[in-house]
Amino acid sequence: MQTYSQKFKTGASALALLVVVGGTYGFRRLQVLAADPTGEKDCGPAVGAAEQGNVNLERIKAIAPLQGVKWSQLGGSINDASCLNKTEIYGVVEVHSIDDVAKTLAFARDNKLSITTAGVRHSMGGQAFRKGGIVLDMRGFNRVVLHEDTRSITVQPGATWHQIQNMLDPRFAVRAMQSTDIFSVGGSISVNAHGMDHQAGALARSIKSMRLMLADGSLRTVSPTENKELFDLVVGGYGLFGVIVEAELSIVDNAVYQTGRRMLDYKAFPALFADDIEKDANVALMYGHLSTAPSSFLKEMLLYTYTKVDGTDFKREPLGEVGGTKLRRLTINLSKQGPLFQELKWLSEKHIEHRMEACTVTRTQAMGSAEACLVSRNDPMHDSVAYLRNSLPNDTDILHEYFIPRSEFVSFVDGMRKVLTDNQTNLLNASVRIVHQEDNFLTYSPQPAFSLVLYINQTTDEEGNRRMKKATEELIDLTIAHKGRFFLPYQLYYTRDQLQRSYPQINDFFAAKRRYDPAELFTNTFYQKYAS
Repeated sequence: MQTYSQKFKTGASALALLVVVGGTYGFRRLQVLAADPTGEKDCGPAVGAAEQGNVNLERIKAIAPLQGVKWSQLGGSINDASCLNKTEIYGVVEVHSIDDVAKTLAFARDNKLSITTAGVRHSMGGQAFRKGGIVLDMRGFNRVVLHEDTRSITVQPGATWHQIQNMLDPRFAVRAMQSTDIFSVGGSISVNAHGMDHQAGALARSIKSMRLMLADGSLRTVSPTENKELFDLVVGGYGLFGVIVEAELSIVDNAVYQTGRRMLDYKAFPALFADDIEKDANVALMYGHLSTAPSSFLKEMLLYTYTKVDGTDFKREPLGEVGGTKLRRLTINLSKQGPLFQELKWLSEKHIEHRMEACTVTRTQAMGSAEACLVSRNDPMHDSVAYLRNSLPNDTDILHEYFIPRSEFVSFVDGMRKVLTDNQTNLLNASVRIVHQEDNFLTYSPQPAFSLVLYINQTTDEEGNRRMKKATEELIDLTIAHKGRFFLPYQLYYTRDQLQRSYPQINDFFAAKRRYDPAELFTNTFYQKYAS
């Protein structure tokens, strides 16, 4: 899930594209493509409204509001980052304390209502809400405490990685997180997120312990050594076992890296990783981009690496926000317009962007003119990707992620190329990451794998949804045929049979959920659809 900022390195691309598109698109059209969003998009009626009827607002008025907590919403609807899952709910409670959680859980038990937890709602598979339920908005429950002596932080679940990085910099850095910083800690734990550090593994390996509020309101400490079964269920458990109220996470030094990039054929990547990168402990971060240009579609690959640099004579620039938002947004939206712009975007990434790289670390002594670009560990992931939001009507961008055994990589990419080409899928970006074997209960990676993250544009009408559903079903079948797994926080287009074949432990997972939460207080649209 993960991972926007390195999917689009677009500042230089935009500059190159502007020269070309000036004569092709009018100035007014370019303004529309670069425009900031004017608010949350509204992509249509609530999910299932015609079949299920409206949430009973009179009942809501009769028993709410619960005193002592802040309701930011009663009735109405909620959506996620896809803009395709508008769902009518009972209401939203703003959480600022453990007491807020306890009171709301008691209220839900007394009134036979369901509970979901939500942060920034970037899961696109209904994990953050369900029809008629109460949503705990965790974003205000976000305190972060640094423990320098144990090299750890204690965080509340609503804290974002952006907030954490700003607090840790310049001395420390996050050990494991997505490659962009917009997500909440609670949300990242609930999907067991991974990122660019192929040595650190997924987030589970950085969690020292967590405090969890169960359905009966009791608090339980879980860790890799204490209540391990529950720990393994909560990590990557999509909020179905309780509310995380606190987590202690390992942190690391904000090391200095030399940036690197190389072009290669996609078929060469598995051997290069096994024979070179995986054996080099100094390569600390890495990711790949596969070409989305029609002339080299999913055949060329740009590999980005961040290699540790020895020495202490460095001066780090303060963490800054990503600039050039309109230019970046323009580049992304132009690449949705057809083959010419897709080719130009890839050419710019190959030949221009690295020449305009921001080097945020300098030596205290003068650097040589030929010395490589240096950055701190925090820099590559400190991006809140404002440029991915736009004001385009009838338009949304959807994430997919597939975890493929490393020996199956080339064959899978060949099959993926055919599926996307046959379905005329508008692929904006394809990233490659590394994942280890992960041992949480509902693991997406029962063996070492390569992760392929797809960022796909679609229209928000019935035809756009139909085309996306068909491509998704075919990509999942392809994944299963290659002994891989698909990431669950995305659209619910897969069948129960596909879920069972990809995750053979899913029925045991649902059984464990009912054992810990027999009244099924914690639920979401994903659980409602597949566990019934």
